[in-house]
Amino acid sequence: MPPPLIGLSSYVGPASWRTWHDVPAALVPQAYVDHVLAAGGIPVIIPPAATTTTEMLDVVGERLDGLILVGGPDLDPTGYGQSPHPLAQQPNPERDAAEVALIATMRQRQRPVLGICRGVQVMAVAAGGQLIQHLPDALGHEGHSPEPGVYGEHDITISPDSRLHAILGPSSRVSSYHHQGLADHPGYVATAWAPDGIVEAIEDPGLPFCIGVLWHPEKGADPRLFQALVTAAGHA
Repeated sequence: MPPPLIGLSSYVGPASWRTWHDVPAALVPQAYVDHVLAAGGIPVIIPPAATTTTEMLDVVGERLDGLILVGGPDLDPTGYGQSPHPLAQQPNPERDAAEVALIATMRQRQRPVLGICRGVQVMAVAAGGQLIQHLPDALGHEGHSPEPGVYGEHDITISPDSRLHAILGPSSRVSSYHHQGLADHPGYVATAWAPDGIVEAIEDPGLPFCIGVLWHPEKGADPRLFQALVTAAGHA
């Protein structure tokens, strides 16, 4: 069988290279690409504009064997019925709408999905859920995002009756960089937690592979989540 085609949702923003500076670009961090390639998949960047019509969305959903919703900035809180927190980041409504549409079509087609950090938040909001806009307000600490550009390190506990447990086992050490969390996630079950009680992973038990994690597996050396996604995509 040919290698599965894995879509990567993308950032849209200014990028610079050589003599070019702040050029509008659709891009993803190279770590996502490297992990998908190492796992045996073919990564394909999906810019938000590729999902702006029903016809384009249908083509994307039909051709992709799997999807990774990558990390990124905060979702627009008006999309889940809240006013912006004073520390909310500048929203990107086009990207929000594209990723909500992508997760909906991939779930409908029962194609494997892995949501990472912002990605799991998209999964929850697309299902009608809510986010905690600033975790330090609720927790009294900034351990999930200690400093700009610095990842927090902590353990997670994983539910024994979950697909995540079958992939990672009962616990794992993870890298976090987020100031938001999941308040609720209709249609998904929580399957991992940080020591402070924050939900770190959700999954849809009714689908073959639909997992979201709040940490950043692309930053570490553990390839198992990407391998599991690509394996599932190869059988989709």
